[in-house]
Amino acid sequence: MKAVVFDMDGVLFDTEIVCMKAWVAVAEENGMEGMETVFPHCIGLNSNDSKRIILNAYGADFDYAEFRKQTHAWFVKYIEENGLPIKPGVEEILEWLKTTQCPVGLASSTVRESVIRHLELAKIREHFMTVVTGDMVEHSKPRPDIYLRACKELGVEPKEAYAIEDSPNGIKSAFEAGMKPILVPDMIAPNEEMRRMSHKIFRDLREVMGYLKGNLAG
Repeated sequence: MKAVVFDMDGVLFDTEIVCMKAWVAVAEENGMEGMETVFPHCIGLNSNDSKRIILNAYGADFDYAEFRKQTHAWFVKYIEENGLPIKPGVEEILEWLKTTQCPVGLASSTVRESVIRHLELAKIREHFMTVVTGDMVEHSKPRPDIYLRACKELGVEPKEAYAIEDSPNGIKSAFEAGMKPILVPDMIAPNEEMRRMSHKIFRDLREVMGYLKGNLAG
């Protein structure tokens, strides 16, 4: 194996729970019921595909753009007040990968502006040779496009790359791209389909690093 591609939210940063809090809070403010059950279906999707799910749940005339504007403001305020929550082991695995000279990329369904801002805030932007985001493809996860593009930009075949993921949509995306998905569960416990598609399942990034040390070409 020659490369590693990370998801961002739920893998590098503990931000999916913050996103859910933002969506639920704004939904309650606007009298929308059931966001707790709708939001998990949007995890790992880009804005285009999330919009389809929200409109299906709340009606075709729902003002999705205004809703996302409000949730974004709620999220930004939270991060400003509480800081960006970084997952355990992020610094260790990225620093170790740097010593191997292994190509490292990032494939996130989040819009590029937010991704770059978060990477720079955490001071880890330099570790990624390529950053592919949800607004760079028409359909992001669970379709394979975003991972295929990341592998192409890293100059490796998908079958030669690991994808580090936390969500069903992300695991399916990497699997369909022909990569070896490594699952580190976050908000959603792995079901049978996720287990079948996952090459390996670990509790955290430190365990992932231990595995990669014996299975990654230097």
